[in-house]
Amino acid sequence: MLSRVANSLFWLGRYVERAENYARFIDVNFNLSIDLPPGLKEQWDPLISATGDRKLFVSLYGEKFDRENSVLFLAFDPRNQNSIISTVQNARENARIVRENIPRETWEVLNDLHLYVQKQHQRKVWKLEDSDNCFKKIKNKLQLLNGISYGTIPRTQGWFFTRIGQFLERADKTSRILDVKYHFLLPSIEEVGSPLDFLHWTALLKSVSGFNAYRRIYGKIDPTNIVNYLVLNRHFPRSIFFCLLEAEKCLHDISKAPRGFSNDAEKSIGNLRADLEYADVNDLFKFGLHEYLDQLQERLNQISTAVDKQYFTIRSNFSADFQKQS
Repeated sequence: MLSRVANSLFWLGRYVERAENYARFIDVNFNLSIDLPPGLKEQWDPLISATGDRKLFVSLYGEKFDRENSVLFLAFDPRNQNSIISTVQNARENARIVRENIPRETWEVLNDLHLYVQKQHQRKVWKLEDSDNCFKKIKNKLQLLNGISYGTIPRTQGWFFTRIGQFLERADKTSRILDVKYHFLLPSIEEVGSPLDFLHWTALLKSVSGFNAYRRIYGKIDPTNIVNYLVLNRHFPRSIFFCLLEAEKCLHDISKAPRGFSNDAEKSIGNLRADLEYADVNDLFKFGLHEYLDQLQERLNQISTAVDKQYFTIRSNFSADFQKQS
């Protein structure tokens, strides 16, 4: 497969996953605001901090972290390259480049989503009271897109590159939303175990669609169990460990290396996967959960860089040899 095509499919997976996560986070924050005690302001600042774009937000809107500015920034501001309108547009552009490698239905749904988001931007939906319905529809369209892709795309290299992008993006966003709760929304000692603390942890689980599954396994809301479920669980599709397992399988399917590693990308993801596989949730808290998640995000970025160097970047020695032959 051409590196250009592989790169576009990789980023198609990342952008679609990023757009869904943003729609998911905004929708959950809307629901959380309904359940907050009277007099307590909606907490949009932590959500923006979770995206890593707080500095950009402040440069554009100052310190006014209200609903209107936050929804505009996260969803419809083209100046934010991670907003929903930007990621959907970038996903569509990458899909256009590789249209011969994706099903027609995938392109049609993605194009429909692009037009829908553009229409909501023109309506200035962030100013409307019922704007939460918009994000439910965006999330549903993205889930439809993923369902069509899962059921129709052959399991060849193109599929594996798309899935690697998707799972690396998902692992990153799960770590960030968990870090928000523990680092930015950490209540005072008196509030630990309070109804407000319970609401925050519940919203966290709902943001990754893991609330019902978690309750079936653990029952009561417990921070230690939630961290274990979202970081170390091997069965939940949005846990960090599950995402690494799936991304590592895809890398081996591409290289045909049955075990160990054959390149730096496989080595990096294998090391991180092994660390999580033999980790204990209590060790995470002893190390410092915020520090652990921060380090984990850096390692995920290193894996993405290694994938880029291995499969998408033209090596200098190859380029020199090609010029000699020419």
